[in-house]
Amino acid sequence: MLSEEEKAFVKYWEENRDKEKKTFRQLLIGLPLGLVFGLPILLNFMSGWYKRAAMIRNSSFNPLVLIIAIIIISCFFAIFNKKHKWEMREQRYRELKLKEESE
Repeated sequence: MLSEEEKAFVKYWEENRDKEKKTFRQLLIGLPLGLVFGLPILLNFMSGWYKRAAMIRNSSFNPLVLIIAIIIISCFFAIFNKKHKWEMREQRYRELKLKEESE
């Protein structure tokens, strides 16, 4: 027998699973976390504590390359994180459905 929390999850997931599977939605929802992951790279580079990075920054460095790299890293992390969460919820949903059917 499923608990109330499990029944609520099954109902919620049946209604929202297709909506949460869309990659664009995963990107929009996960992007703030991705930026939290990518911005320390920029801050670390701009702080100047690593002398070799400071030398490269002062010579022939294009900051657009760094910004594009951070955007790519942030988007990848955002989509990967949300897809992983979707897979975990889908697995839990399937396990609960099997448990419900076996009873």
